[in-house]
Amino acid sequence: MKAVTFSVVITNYNYRDYVGEAIDSVLAQTRAAAQLIVMDDGSTDGSAAWLAERYGSDERITLRCVSNGGQLSAFVKGMEGVTGDVVCFLDADDRWDKDYLARIGEVYDSRRDIDFVFTDVNLFGNEQGLVGYADRATDLGFTAISTWVTAYWYGAATSALSMRRPWAQRALDLPHAFLSTWRISADNCLVFGTSVLGARKYYLPTGLVHYRVHGANGWWHARERENQFVNLFRSRTLINHYAERMHMDVHTLDLAKAEFRSKPEPGMDEAWRYAGIAFRRGTSGWLKRLERTVSILRHGRKSRGKAGA
Repeated sequence: MKAVTFSVVITNYNYRDYVGEAIDSVLAQTRAAAQLIVMDDGSTDGSAAWLAERYGSDERITLRCVSNGGQLSAFVKGMEGVTGDVVCFLDADDRWDKDYLARIGEVYDSRRDIDFVFTDVNLFGNEQGLVGYADRATDLGFTAISTWVTAYWYGAATSALSMRRPWAQRALDLPHAFLSTWRISADNCLVFGTSVLGARKYYLPTGLVHYRVHGANGWWHARERENQFVNLFRSRTLINHYAERMHMDVHTLDLAKAEFRSKPEPGMDEAWRYAGIAFRRGTSGWLKRLERTVSILRHGRKSRGKAGA
């Protein structure tokens, strides 16, 4: 079976001091990317000239400079001309270890049913630590209903996300008005969009993605914490947009048990999440909803027992 090919999209805005490290980490991969697109989103720190001087003659790299439109706009424009089977996104201030594409490529090559793979991130810079979804590889199955109802985030930071090209294209097919709403934290569009639109997800801990914390980025920024309601509200409206595209309605709640069963070894946290969804008022009576809820919890306990055996 033919191995998948990779396209990598790096988006840069005023990260001249970091972007070279990100690019070099892609070029150093033991499983080479077929395509590397570097998008400079209207930087004002001389990034465009620096990139042209250092990488302009490198045939492995496509450099594109666009007017500043924010992260989502850079994602959308970066996808133009992408040819790889799988698309990976890398922030300009982050980096990968050399075996990253090789590791996630093993999943895509062997599991043609997997649409989306994400991994853990090593924090460096102002903070250190490892942030991940679980302590072992996990087939998450389908996550559309869970994401729609609970807004649970089945993903990671931008630099730890990858997906088959059609899923990236579908998730980024958004109304123009969304470009200003998601000038930052546009990885929500990739994570929520692929979930609600029906991608099958897989978590693979690798320890090979490095997320730089430097005070003005990411989840730890104090302003992001202060704007918690605004962020949650934006996420909910985004999820609702994708759900409307899929024509999800109250009848969809009746499928919570079936979606839960798409997960080979769900943990109890996931079981409780789906149990809560299954007991919501869909089109079934309370007795049928209770039956589904109990069945989900029993399946979760049985799965936990197998995992611990």
